[in-house]
Amino acid sequence: MIDKKKYKVLFDIDSPKDIRNFEVKELKYLCADIRDYMVDVISQIGGHFGGGLGTVELTVALHKVFNTPKDLIVWDTGHQAYPHKIITDRRDRLSTIRRLNGISGFLKRTESEYDAFGAGHASTSISAALGMSVAQRINKTDKKVIAVIGDGAMTGGMAYEALNNSGVLKSNIIVVLNDNRMSIAPNVWQISNYFTEMIAHPEYNKFKGAIWDLTGKLDDFGDRLRRVASRLETGIKAVITPGMLFEALGFRYFGPVNGHNVSQLVKLFEHIKNMSGPILVHTITEKGKGYKPAEGHVQRLHASTPFDKVTGKAHKKPGGPASYTSIFGKALVEIARQNEKVVGITAAMPDGTGLSELQKEIPEKYIDVGIAEEHAVTFSAGLATEGIIPVVAIYSTFLQRGFDQIIHDVSLQDLHVVFVLDRAGLVGADGPTHHGSFDLSYLRFIPKIVIMAPKDEAELRNMLYTAVEYKKGPVALRYPRGSALGVEIKEGFEKIEIGKCETLIEGDDVALLAVGSMVEYSVKAAELLKDDGINCKVVNMRFIKPLDEKMLTEIAKKYSKIVTLEENSIVGGFGSGVLEFLSENNLKNDVLRIGLPDEYIEHGTQAELHQLLKIDDSGITERVKKFIKNDNLKHGVVA
Repeated sequence: MIDKKKYKVLFDIDSPKDIRNFEVKELKYLCADIRDYMVDVISQIGGHFGGGLGTVELTVALHKVFNTPKDLIVWDTGHQAYPHKIITDRRDRLSTIRRLNGISGFLKRTESEYDAFGAGHASTSISAALGMSVAQRINKTDKKVIAVIGDGAMTGGMAYEALNNSGVLKSNIIVVLNDNRMSIAPNVWQISNYFTEMIAHPEYNKFKGAIWDLTGKLDDFGDRLRRVASRLETGIKAVITPGMLFEALGFRYFGPVNGHNVSQLVKLFEHIKNMSGPILVHTITEKGKGYKPAEGHVQRLHASTPFDKVTGKAHKKPGGPASYTSIFGKALVEIARQNEKVVGITAAMPDGTGLSELQKEIPEKYIDVGIAEEHAVTFSAGLATEGIIPVVAIYSTFLQRGFDQIIHDVSLQDLHVVFVLDRAGLVGADGPTHHGSFDLSYLRFIPKIVIMAPKDEAELRNMLYTAVEYKKGPVALRYPRGSALGVEIKEGFEKIEIGKCETLIEGDDVALLAVGSMVEYSVKAAELLKDDGINCKVVNMRFIKPLDEKMLTEIAKKYSKIVTLEENSIVGGFGSGVLEFLSENNLKNDVLRIGLPDEYIEHGTQAELHQLLKIDDSGITERVKKFIKNDNLKHGVVA
């Protein structure tokens, strides 16, 4: 329960309008209140944390100076926008964030008029804001447009495409670079490191001061020297300061400025808000600012489950099976020790993908390319041309960004790249931007690619080994978020025959063909259906591409009714592949496709969403019974 009396001003405001008459002292109180409130609430429920702690003063200053929601603030992802939510009519709903029917953990246009643009992926804000800015010109309106982008997102090429285009179009746009030298893990933005080191270098400042002092004593000749020195300084700044990089792209540059000095930020934004043309404000902030446990944490408590408010340590959970992510990470280390050609590649997500294990154990085989999934794919293609076996570990939803590169740079050239897709299926609290709903669909139609999904952690290990040993082209391996099943793991690895499924349960009434996470649900559903006198054949298909055509033919000839099960969109996924095979072979079976509906699915726990969509064991049981009874259930659509 939140004690409102402990906050000095937070509960006196209901919208940004209420802070526009605040004095500096009150703004500082508000910033302190927002931090305390975030700690109080997020420590109880969990959520993205460190990024928001670092943007408190920046958020307050922006909303004080600019006339939101008329003026438009575009945030790059929602990790840094919790303070924005708190002061834009969602303070009292923060305790529902990322929960079923609660507010989103990201920005969402349908949630608030203050959310100008929704984003769950990085590097998008400048592009979106530039579009809004050009729209003001077309519509003859005068809204101010501000993009807030983190330095981690500056590793994404899309940000530079937008910067370049902004300079060409000369639109009225303000870009705020929130430079905290972090993305999720410590940053791999080399430009940031260069800026940070060089702009503070005493030799540069000493040079500038000495030249100015000397030439000031030389009258007219001194003025000419100063002009020469200015040109010389411009050349030096082009090499050693961030300003000239952005000015070369057509921006007026201001900074670096202290992103935690709310008074200074307000003055600066007041100064620039009516300037025309592209402007870049470079703020230096600290992720996790103001909360000691976050400041001392390697990832600044980027995201956390519920934690102890004093220590910052997550509440201990009862012991259980390891996560699929952890099992993959350890298996890759074993394989990399056996095979000198294997390397692991991440796009700024070493912990999230399990590659932190490789980073720790065999750092020379670990490569972080930053938030640059397109580059990760083509970079891996380059490695593969020289006989290296790259294992590219990227969340299912983020690999969508490298889709074109998978086709043109990997598959078209028959290159052996292994794609490991973590968070396939529904991920839970992060919601529609992070659900891995589409990978089977967007990968399945790519020629030459092999796609597989393990039923458990033992099969995951063997599939990874199989993928590494496969030499004929690209391989994709997908698995869900969360704990594995706890099955026994044998020492070593076994190669799986490509395109070969396995029967888990025999039955004569209906065939359940499942992939990945749906195999366990199908086994449980078969047990429940048996109690109703329905005997199911349960098949772990394992391969989405190529399908086991021999087994499918045998099943189609024996069973009039077939059910396909996948944690992927039913449009274009595994079930669609089965239907295509049956149609091409003139096999006339009744087929029920169970999977994710053709719509965006909101946030909630994985268990809640599975139950809601009727893809858990009880939901499968209900739907198969209706299918057997032919109750006019529309195939593949949740009733």
